[in-house]
Amino acid sequence: MDLAQKRADLQKRLQSYGKLLVAYSGGIDSAYLAWEARQVLGNNLLAVIADSPSLARAQLKDAVAFAQEQDMPLEILTTSEMDRPDYVRNDGQRCFQCKDELFTVMEKFAAKRGFTTIAYGVNVDDQGDFRPGQHAARQHGVVAPLLEAGLTKQEIRELARQANLRVWDKPASACLSSRIEYGRPVTREALAVVEAGEDALRSLGFRQFRVRHHGQIARIEVSQDELSRALSPEMAAEFVRIFKALGFTYITLDLEGFRSGSMNALLPLSDIRAT
Repeated sequence: MDLAQKRADLQKRLQSYGKLLVAYSGGIDSAYLAWEARQVLGNNLLAVIADSPSLARAQLKDAVAFAQEQDMPLEILTTSEMDRPDYVRNDGQRCFQCKDELFTVMEKFAAKRGFTTIAYGVNVDDQGDFRPGQHAARQHGVVAPLLEAGLTKQEIRELARQANLRVWDKPASACLSSRIEYGRPVTREALAVVEAGEDALRSLGFRQFRVRHHGQIARIEVSQDELSRALSPEMAAEFVRIFKALGFTYITLDLEGFRSGSMNALLPLSDIRAT
């Protein structure tokens, strides 16, 4: 199908859901899904943000702003994944625990408010990565309309661009916990340090980046097209100043640049196959 046909298929699926909750983070996939559902379902759509220490304040602020710009009904729910020992342990199933908590909270909310369906923004390209959260979605009966319509990440960006949504080229993002190396417990302190480091990189003008937390080591990833700027002696000195003040002993710049899910390379194959 061409892109127009895929969008028509998506709209048909959305229409069939009745009253719909969309798990919304403000990233391009969930933002486009929630926006499209708003066009199709009107007030029968409600976007839901899960707020917890793993959600960066800058990301929450931008997600709320986009919803307001688009007159999109929005609810902020508190999730408690940090109370789950299996989440805090931070093994290969951390993402499952996070999504299981999210969808459990959303199910209770849906039952209370009369919503019939819960959806989330997984797409075709996500099938090629290690995403245990998708297993949680299947267990909870959460629908994946972007995936079912056959939409790739690039196609979603193009549809958002055609709709003049400012998030169409928004850099990929993920929860702050994904920055902490597997096996290192997820703590509020570690999340706060990562968030402060990424806020600092943003203030320096970098657009696509991650701060990976390896205990005493901060591993900074920036996109390939920004690497030359990051490699300057002046910027290196700035990185040292910022990240030593945050408590890191060693500060490194990853020469491979930004890669979504780069921590997954450290997982044993048995963990990946388990999903």
